[in-house]
Amino acid sequence: MNIADSIKVLIITLSDRASNGTYEDRSGPEIGILVSAYFQDKGIPVTIQNSLIPDDPNQLKELINEAKESDIQVLFTTGGTGIGPKDFTPDVVREMLDKEIPGIMEMIRVKYGKQKPNALVSRSIAGVADSMLIYTLPGSVKAVREYCAEILPTIIHSLKMLHGIDDHS
Repeated sequence: MNIADSIKVLIITLSDRASNGTYEDRSGPEIGILVSAYFQDKGIPVTIQNSLIPDDPNQLKELINEAKESDIQVLFTTGGTGIGPKDFTPDVVREMLDKEIPGIMEMIRVKYGKQKPNALVSRSIAGVADSMLIYTLPGSVKAVREYCAEILPTIIHSLKMLHGIDDHS
């Protein structure tokens, strides 16, 4: 993999209300804006696909499996990371990972939990499925901004590691 090649990103928003038109999805598009700006700043082309689905674990599994079989390199989910009855995203994603990357989400919870204790209730996870990075983010725009501020600076290095590119010079 040449890191200058186009990065392909899939963003999956999980929300019954947004998928049925009760309100507009704002967290998925926000991830897209932040990811686009980050890679544009690095001079790396990025292609972003978006998917909006109801809170349905089977649809989530299906989309992740499709992404693993395609050339998606980075997958973000938004929504379903709390402790409510329909918050299953980390559970579904965890069982599909080859490797979990716990440090980044632990750091985010601690950093933002110091300011707002409710952030400590997030069950967000990060990991690797085949050669795809997966990050599960909360469904609020504010949380998306906070999480992306920490995640995005790690993605290029993580992709290089996944593809055996020695960048430890």
